[in-house]
Amino acid sequence: MTSSPLAPAWLTARPIAHRGQHDRAQGRIENSPAAAAAAVAHGFAIECDVQLSADGEAVVFHDFTLDRLTGESGPVSGRSAADLSRIGLAGSPDRIPSLPDFLALIAGRVPLVVEIKSAFDGDLRLARRTAEIVAAADGPIAIKSFDPDVIAFLRQNRTALDLAGVPLGIVAEAVYTDGEWTKLQPAKQTELANFLHWDRSRPDFLSWSVRNLPHPTPYLCRAGLGLPVMSWTVRTPEQRAVAARWADQMVFEGFLP
Repeated sequence: MTSSPLAPAWLTARPIAHRGQHDRAQGRIENSPAAAAAAVAHGFAIECDVQLSADGEAVVFHDFTLDRLTGESGPVSGRSAADLSRIGLAGSPDRIPSLPDFLALIAGRVPLVVEIKSAFDGDLRLARRTAEIVAAADGPIAIKSFDPDVIAFLRQNRTALDLAGVPLGIVAEAVYTDGEWTKLQPAKQTELANFLHWDRSRPDFLSWSVRNLPHPTPYLCRAGLGLPVMSWTVRTPEQRAVAARWADQMVFEGFLP
């Protein structure tokens, strides 16, 4: 298993539960306290997503809008952290947690990988707030993002943000010309698809789509640069076999490894 001083062995030592060990049929919603507790109970690392509230807090939620996972609608960024903490998740008893509350629940018992969501608009407030929270927390924590500008900012300010021991990673895939990626300018799509941000992002690890394995980028990062590679999101036995062959660890959902 690949490791380096800025991507220690704990980062890929255990399977990583995608947005916690969620199971909607059992009332455990993605990125919820219940999903985190289930992952901790099985000793799995946890991946979570963070968005920015209207008053500048990092909250644990994947989507930019509330519509899919709550009875509310509109942007997450339009609500205060206090308002969001009162919104129920898909009819479950859980509410949208802040990142500090989520960390307090996990209490360093398993590794946490925090994905900073980004609209690729140059807004670094969420990156800065996440760094403040992570720097004050205990336990093994890593930060990653699809946006190389976020990781470049954190890396360039690592000392000032007190992130010296926090691994910083890039989430990536091979194609950026469909789905939500169509909102990006062609030059940005090209940069992301070809990893042309390497000179400024310099990630400590890579999180790569299992749908795009094998691929030269994760292969060279792993074999040539010694970077650990995690593969997302593994949902089938076939994908698990691919991840085992071409990555150091899987980010999984929908089954119990």
